[in-house]
Amino acid sequence: MTTKQTPTTIAPKDIIDNACSIKDLQLEEKFELIQRQLIDIVGEPYYSKNGYILYNMDNNEFMNKIKESEFRFDLTVTSPPYNIGKEYEKNMSVDNYINWCETWLNNIYESSSLTSSFWLNLGYLDIKGKAKAIPITYLLWDKIKFFLQQEIVWNYGAGVSAKKFFAPRNEKFLFYVRDEKNYTFNLDAVRDPNVKYPNQKKNGKLRCNPLGKNPTDVWQFPKVTSGSKRSSKERTAHPAQFPLSVIDRVIKVSSNEFDIVFDPFSGSGTTGIAANGNYRIYIGTEIKKEYCDLTVERFENYLEEKKQTTRSLF
Repeated sequence: MTTKQTPTTIAPKDIIDNACSIKDLQLEEKFELIQRQLIDIVGEPYYSKNGYILYNMDNNEFMNKIKESEFRFDLTVTSPPYNIGKEYEKNMSVDNYINWCETWLNNIYESSSLTSSFWLNLGYLDIKGKAKAIPITYLLWDKIKFFLQQEIVWNYGAGVSAKKFFAPRNEKFLFYVRDEKNYTFNLDAVRDPNVKYPNQKKNGKLRCNPLGKNPTDVWQFPKVTSGSKRSSKERTAHPAQFPLSVIDRVIKVSSNEFDIVFDPFSGSGTTGIAANGNYRIYIGTEIKKEYCDLTVERFENYLEEKKQTTRSLF
């Protein structure tokens, strides 16, 4: 397991400190090109600035236009509604929920490049008379056309209490690739420096990579909590927000600088900030206008913090 991370305000410190004027210019050039292409294919976005593009529309409507063009995503990262009665979703039967998921999952596949990756965060739902909390991964993993490379367990500390079952403290990420032999995986960018014996040698050579060890398939990152006394510093008004630190790792390992990162359920915009902070082009779709507005405000705050940091660095 990796070492525990601390919550962040607007973005992880390494994202804010990653400011580079040359890369900013390169990102802006790529952004202008991508923006023009998208406007021709889909139309004007709800918000577009500094490599961050947001559409206030249904993701299937958006992807139906994308997949008919030559435009493709290099990485998709998302967490869909879990069908558990949150304020932004309509409850469906399990069968209808699976059918709905299959539609947008197939559209993601058709809209992705041949070397792309797809990371899907899923929780649990109940099936009356059969399961209190079945991992949604069990219901969907084989309905996805991508090649399933690995399941990642995201372990966190905060959560609900229980008396007749163990307290739940994890969710799953499914890590898919379009081509199992040709995809981006930047292990050195996400190595864990917390090595117990970093200077141990064998035959005169270091046994461990000097950048650190492989983080393994169990990740420990704190959940974005709410509440007057325990609310995470990065908490927004969105009721289902995952932490920037988790998505930061996904962006780093499964995409390269200036790649196109897509999130069809943009929500609070976490994927967008992680992508932008690592010099990727972000494209998101969000059907609820109030969440689009929340996302824009959050991104503008991030830009301002980044600007202040940049002034102190240069």
